Amino acid sequence: MTARPYTDDDLRAEAARQHYTATEDPDYMGVGEQMEGRDVTPDGGVAWNDFSDETFDAAQRSIHDLINGAADVSRWAINLGADGLEPLDSSLAMSTTIGPLVRIHFAVRPDMPEEMRTALIEGVGMEIAKYLPETT
Repeated sequence: MTARPYTDDDLRAEAARQHYTATEDPDYMGVGEQMEGRDVTPDGGVAWNDFSDETFDAAQRSIHDLINGAADVSRWAINLGADGLEPLDSSLAMSTTIGPLVRIHFAVRPDMPEEMRTALIEGVGMEIAKYLPETT
């Protein structure tokens, strides 16, 4: 059997390119179609199409704009999956008076205990805080 003419990195790069292409130019009407019958909040009770046409259209435009303005994290997403990691809901964020400065997202093995996940995020936050200017 001959060796593959490509590497795992080549596969990840192509997967990231295709992932990005799938999200780079969302179909405006498709956004609305995906909203149809879907609950607005996770606990349910109100669906997007329960709103007036004007309110639904405004939400659809806003969601479309958010998708278009989303950062390309395709390579990160592909590498997480390939490495068997899952993203955490928690993140660290730092802001200035003019807006966000940095946001750090974490991904861990699915079997990492909750206490260790918490310690990781808190530990990184405490270490970074040592180097931030003091505010009064």
